[in-house]
Amino acid sequence: MDTHRITAGLHQTRAGGTLSAGQVLQQRYQILGVLGMGGMSAVYQARDLRFPSVTKLCAVKEMINLAPDPQLRAMTIQNFEREANILATLSHPAVPKVYDYFSEHDRSYLVMEFVDGQDLEAYLVDYEGMLPHDTVLDWALQLCEVLIYLHGHNPPIVFRDMKPSNVMLDKMGKIRLVDFGIAKLFQTGQKGTMIGTEGYSPPEQYRGVADPRGDVYALGATIHHLVTKQDPRVEPPFSFHERPIKSANPLVPDAFVEIINRALEYDVDKRWPSIADMQMAMEGLRGAPERLKPGTVHISSGEIEPLWVFTCEDEVRSTPAIAEGLLYVGSYDHNLYALDLQTGQFRWKYATEAGLASSPCVWQDRIFVGSEDHLLYCINPQTGRLVWTCPTQGCVRSSPRVEYNHVFFGSDDNHLYAVNVQTGRVAWKSETLGPVRSRPAVGDETIYFGCEDGSIYAVDIRATIRWRFTTRRAVTSSPTLEDGILYIGSSDHTVYALDARSGWAVWRFRTNKAVISSPAVDKGTVFVGSVDNSVYALDKGTGRQVWKFSTDNQVTSSPAVFENGVYFGSVDGNVYSVDARTGALRWRFRTSGPVTSSPVVADGVIYIGSTDHRVYSLAA
Repeated sequence: MDTHRITAGLHQTRAGGTLSAGQVLQQRYQILGVLGMGGMSAVYQARDLRFPSVTKLCAVKEMINLAPDPQLRAMTIQNFEREANILATLSHPAVPKVYDYFSEHDRSYLVMEFVDGQDLEAYLVDYEGMLPHDTVLDWALQLCEVLIYLHGHNPPIVFRDMKPSNVMLDKMGKIRLVDFGIAKLFQTGQKGTMIGTEGYSPPEQYRGVADPRGDVYALGATIHHLVTKQDPRVEPPFSFHERPIKSANPLVPDAFVEIINRALEYDVDKRWPSIADMQMAMEGLRGAPERLKPGTVHISSGEIEPLWVFTCEDEVRSTPAIAEGLLYVGSYDHNLYALDLQTGQFRWKYATEAGLASSPCVWQDRIFVGSEDHLLYCINPQTGRLVWTCPTQGCVRSSPRVEYNHVFFGSDDNHLYAVNVQTGRVAWKSETLGPVRSRPAVGDETIYFGCEDGSIYAVDIRATIRWRFTTRRAVTSSPTLEDGILYIGSSDHTVYALDARSGWAVWRFRTNKAVISSPAVDKGTVFVGSVDNSVYALDKGTGRQVWKFSTDNQVTSSPAVFENGVYFGSVDGNVYSVDARTGALRWRFRTSGPVTSSPVVADGVIYIGSTDHRVYSLAA
């Protein structure tokens, strides 16, 4: 099915479809107009009337089956049902969600998420001149991510109809793959009917062969079209190598040309073996770290140089995680990145639908991270492929913690969740009186966490509240459990030490402003930052101040301790290292933005993000 998006606005008449504006399906979906149509289907914009107080939009796809041949009519119905069944099993940010499927008056309908944007074919037509190759590269990498997800499905799904008109660019600049009408569950050696779009389809698809490497070819054809503006549907079949990319667009880098040409090989065995291999090759063209002089020592001026720097597309506020030679870090560009720990080289990224304030947690063959799109994600840490998602009703800004084969995390929907690490199934959720953004601490079969309602909770592994300690303002700080004492900060300006069994206060220390930073405990000392621009060292047993170090702005970053150094960021744009015993400055490193990220230390190297979009590797 070749469904073309209408980009000049909604058509308020039938416009080739069978439904008119104002018509209501299933006493629920009110048609607003036609979005697009093709020979076998029409797509309408509709309003879901079950949400009377708000305008909830959706897309309604209608099967138009006017084929005179009974066999063709049967195939059309089969394709439409296949699309509904496939979409119902998928959960990926680049795949529109399916809400409903029904028949009415001898017509079949599929209700899906409405994607507000423009398809790439229309975008290409509207764009004056050649598209920037780095823009096309970014789109291609996003398409690789969703194709890797489809090919990793059980059983694998071959899309079979990759082309610019089936790729939507939404208002957030994210790629969405639409029209799964001819997608096919892949079985080795199985043949079927030739189906697809001439010019984009690989030669073996004309013989009825559906193979994941066919999507490699179609993606190459799509990229070729985008960088050259040469529509393959009007060119001789399989003539890409006769139309060199450089002849149409000399600005495309040679390395990118080579990647595209290999994807377009006529012989399937000469192409990239998989979309993942093609993605890895393209990732080498972007996001390369700025490799600077390594091994820099502390100097008397108090300034150092980074070992490497990696640039993301938006702010980095979360704390990195380290495992098996890789550094994992989330960014507000919606992505979780995996970088080589030693060099900063890009390995993979996984795109969510919103920013990442949550810090990743690595456990065995899983990595968990929350997103402001309301989901907790479980991802394979080596491949970057999605394992499962767990939906909540609010932003997930809490960083997850794994114990007892469950992952514990909070949500802005006022709940703490306990989720099975293998399946993503919710074991229980504990209700609070406010958003939970604190990272839980776990010990003695009890989960401890702060809440924006001003409370610190202790909940057992059966979701029963053991105790609740009330502060006077929100508790965003994450607790640290050490020798039966819980250390945590509050926006009421106070650092608390609580008995973990009873919740009684052992001591409290008051700073001059809110404490968002999470305490670090080392060698009898508690280190914590405050919005009063300072980092404090407190005696672990008494809460007495040992020293105080002042910066030029708020310290919401949580300190990390390594050997004799305490490391933290400040909103003044610096990363600091101070002496753990005296609080004297050892060095500071200037970034180009406020540093709210917290550092992590491994083998004498500090890793930290900044709102200047960068991740830094610094010698401790």
